Amino acid sequence: MRIDALQLRYIDALDSKNMDAWVQCFDAAGASYVCIALENVQAELPLAIMMDDRIERIRDRAKFVTEVWAGTFEDYSTRHFVQRLTVQPNGNGLVNARSNFMVAYTTAQGRSELLATGRYLDEIAVGNAGTVIRSRRAVLDTVTTPRYLVYPI
Repeated sequence: MRIDALQLRYIDALDSKNMDAWVQCFDAAGASYVCIALENVQAELPLAIMMDDRIERIRDRAKFVTEVWAGTFEDYSTRHFVQRLTVQPNGNGLVNARSNFMVAYTTAQGRSELLATGRYLDEIAVGNAGTVIRSRRAVLDTVTTPRYLVYPI
């Protein structure tokens, strides 16, 4: 399925630290990426850990990770595990998808732990030109993570 292939491209890009490939998972005509805690969603607070409300900000995030912040943080590797729950047509070539995720991380010293769990709430454009994310909300189950987040979830 094209939605699953998109998910696999997305997590492979992040797990291989290929931020250009991560950006290519989003709709170049206009997309958004938000990483927010469930507590803030439930309280209807717009406070997010990452809030890239248009494609230019998604590109900026990739540039910050690879160029601006390079060498200024303790690097870590991630492994994303995703379980698709629902996909429903939304009209005009768009679908809404909901998936569970779990992200583990490993430090440079070789210690691995759970980084985050939650849900992806997506609006995905499916067309002849390809399948891309129009909007992704990564809703974290908890308010904090065991370490700071540099890479998107």
